[in-house]
Amino acid sequence: MNTIEIKDKRFSISISSEEIQKEVTRVASEINRDFAGKNPLFLSVLNGAFMFTADLMKKITIPCEVSFVKLASYQGVTSTGMIKEVIGINEDISDRVIIIIEDIVDTGFTMQRLLESLGTRGPREIHIASLLLKPDKLQVDLNVEYVAMRIPNDFIVGYGLDYDGFGRNYPDIYTIVTE
Repeated sequence: MNTIEIKDKRFSISISSEEIQKEVTRVASEINRDFAGKNPLFLSVLNGAFMFTADLMKKITIPCEVSFVKLASYQGVTSTGMIKEVIGINEDISDRVIIIIEDIVDTGFTMQRLLESLGTRGPREIHIASLLLKPDKLQVDLNVEYVAMRIPNDFIVGYGLDYDGFGRNYPDIYTIVTE
């Protein structure tokens, strides 16, 4: 499908599932190389990162664990500015190597809040892997070491990303069409 409609918005394809999978494989290879022998805990940020996490983990060949955290900061197509931890971490992360798996980093405020929260629990190292990064929208100084793709500041859906809860199920990524 080249275009889709979700609620009152129209979206056109911008990143194919094939391109996504190619970049996920590249990121997994980099992580496998950099974290061999370190037994990292992958911390997936729900809901958006579930597809990226599933595909990434299929390509991770090093010993590791996976857990999930849910943070919320979006409503509709804009950030609310309010970030709240909905589901926390049950694992002891003290002296652990943590790799956060995020769907998209745009302003960076959500990631900054998560890093602050995790930092109080004594991890040895914290790293960030993001499917998407909007460098022109970033407002905080973050070291996103593993980025599958850098994109412009457009609103997107698909491959785990949503518009008011809809559109996460598409294997491709779509950009909003402005009329």
